Amino acid sequence: MLRPGPLNLLTDVPGLLVGNATDEIARSGVTVVRFPGGWTAGVDVRGGGPGTRETEALSSENGYARLHAAVFSGGSVFGLGAADGVTAALSTAGEGFAVHPAAPRAPIVAGAVLYDLSNDGDKDWGLEPPYRRLGLEAFAAAGQDFALGSVGAGRGARAGLVKGGLGSASLDLGDGLVVGALAVVNPVGSVYMPDGETFWAWPFEIGGEYGGRTPSGPAGAVEPMPADSRLAGKGAALGANTTLALVAVNAALDAGECKRLAMMAQDGLSRAIRPAHTPFDGDVVFAAASGAIDLGDEGRQHRIARLGSAAGDCLARAIARGVYAARA
Repeated sequence: MLRPGPLNLLTDVPGLLVGNATDEIARSGVTVVRFPGGWTAGVDVRGGGPGTRETEALSSENGYARLHAAVFSGGSVFGLGAADGVTAALSTAGEGFAVHPAAPRAPIVAGAVLYDLSNDGDKDWGLEPPYRRLGLEAFAAAGQDFALGSVGAGRGARAGLVKGGLGSASLDLGDGLVVGALAVVNPVGSVYMPDGETFWAWPFEIGGEYGGRTPSGPAGAVEPMPADSRLAGKGAALGANTTLALVAVNAALDAGECKRLAMMAQDGLSRAIRPAHTPFDGDVVFAAASGAIDLGDEGRQHRIARLGSAAGDCLARAIARGVYAARA
């Protein structure tokens, strides 16, 4: 039977580091994922209101589809500045592309933001939003173990009408391959079935990791706009919601294969959130591969399909774990 890695976190994929920084005054925060040495990466954006950085650099037709860090942040457009601090810290540490011998190294730091500006935190920051500082703090805090729930980029998140948060999960496929996922859960849709207690992601739960609740019967044909979503009361606003995610594997993939991995992982949003990919969300999934395990040529596409399917399952679990930890 397949099981999670020892931490049941994204960092069960060897080499990854994750750090959180939270500002309790602003009720917001930043989460940083570090890829030492740079990992091959891709991205898939499906939400109608994304706020992103460096996604085009990861396109397979371009020449820089390697990722040195990914930064998820609250703060909407202000949160994009969190990646500035991380970029400077990586360059100072010698990470990034050596474009010219006399120039600083240029790391690729992708980012995505969620909207938490209307919560009860103090956003009167004038000309100095806290996100660059928070990016530096999260970068410095990066390690193998990290907290879930209302921390980092998940501090001000909402999942429908309940608390959202930061979630993560992993899966050891038993043949040396490990898949991990991280999600910042702030969707306009609901993570719960009509009973308000059972996660839509319940079929993928392992070992009671988000409460072990199962439905009493089939959901059947239910209202497309769940009562505990922000769509139900027509209170949703364009660009005010999103689920930000990253999946990673320890396989050797090229940029196009990473893109496929991200596309398949988007299924995890559909398994865990109803509805997903709406005009109100900025749903984005990054995918990264360490290159540690060669998949070979024979049966390669079958292995990539298996990795993508596992990434979708891990992401569904990460979404549920994020909300479960935040509400606990």
